[in-house]
Amino acid sequence: MPPSYPATLDFLYNLQKHGIKLGLDTIRALLKRSGDPQTRYQTIHIGGTNGKGSTAAMVASVLQTAGYRVGLYTSPHLVDFRERMCVDGVLISEQAVVELTKRLRTLAGFDLTPTFFEFTTAMALQYFADLNADLVVVEVGMGGRFDATNILEPLVTGITTVALDHQNHLGSTLEAIAFEKAGIIKFGVPVVVGRLGQEASAVVQRIAGERAAPSYHLESDFRFEGNSPSRFHYFGLSHSYLNLGCPLEGIHQLDNAACAIAMVELAGTRGLSISESAVREGLGSLSWEGRLEIAETDPVLLLDGAHNPAAAQVVARYVGLFRETHPGSRIVLLVGMMRDKDLEGFLSIVLPWGDEVILTEPNLPRAATVRELCAAMSPRSQAVHLAPVLADALATARRLARPQDLICVTGSLMLVGEIKALLRGNELSPIRG
Repeated sequence: MPPSYPATLDFLYNLQKHGIKLGLDTIRALLKRSGDPQTRYQTIHIGGTNGKGSTAAMVASVLQTAGYRVGLYTSPHLVDFRERMCVDGVLISEQAVVELTKRLRTLAGFDLTPTFFEFTTAMALQYFADLNADLVVVEVGMGGRFDATNILEPLVTGITTVALDHQNHLGSTLEAIAFEKAGIIKFGVPVVVGRLGQEASAVVQRIAGERAAPSYHLESDFRFEGNSPSRFHYFGLSHSYLNLGCPLEGIHQLDNAACAIAMVELAGTRGLSISESAVREGLGSLSWEGRLEIAETDPVLLLDGAHNPAAAQVVARYVGLFRETHPGSRIVLLVGMMRDKDLEGFLSIVLPWGDEVILTEPNLPRAATVRELCAAMSPRSQAVHLAPVLADALATARRLARPQDLICVTGSLMLVGEIKALLRGNELSPIRG
């Protein structure tokens, strides 16, 4: 009897026992045994601390609207493992996951021991070849230099932001993290650079220069005008587009949209045909879950997977604007995090905005306990509600919130995924790292 989809997921998630192994030897060997499927289509490779997933989704949507068959590889997933890889917006099927896993297990043999991310990256790259994709947009998993996705030879690369995150793997300074992110820059391949800050930008610019890679920077080489993604103007490398719109929430998405359009522009100089209407329709029809996503109204239920201080600033800005534009409304924060994150830094930014705070625990071994979150908090005059079970936490938030209030769920994409599974009444893939 062939393996079932649940049994296949059990095998894949069991690969987590290999942990995180930064390096390219294993993924290169596995892909070579598979015939190097990543050479059968063109790619766009996008890294960064925050914003890389949204930017990748924007680029893929524009390219698909332009008439190309487009694969998109992102991580982590929110609810369903299949979210990680799709072609033209359609998730990989359960049967394809089963068959590709069986094929790659055979190719790995006994001498290769890929990690979960290495195996799933190989699966995605093979899947896109099997479905005859023209173009594939790939989000870096972590870092860049030794990330499994860095075996690509892309048309264009992008680095959206650099902030402190994954310091135990990438380094404790912005310069060190920027060095790792800049590892995706290839010789002669143009790179789009987002809002990095002076120290990180200098590192990226130096490495781009060493690799003869033309670099194009937000604000100096391309820019936007506007205060909302719903209506903005783009002034780019060779094109300008007025009155663009994107349905994603948050002013930070203007940075992401500008970087995405700049990457599309550069792809156009390297042989692709992308019209203005494709840019407009691709951005305008975009859907990207778990990033300032309004899941319900009356009260507003806002879901955002922010998990580091830089992303916390985005959430705080949005919540602050909600309070300004909805006088008399209250903010109910529901927070859960992974213990390997900067708990104190994140909570110090987000919690002051909460009229009510509920601490909870995603159902994962590496989740911070509510007591660990309490220990990382600054003193508060208001009481904090502790609800280790997520269903209880959501029920508490709904009990505390009035119709005019906002419930903000944040701290982890894993937390957001579990909330979405609760809302849908779905079972959740057990491990989503």
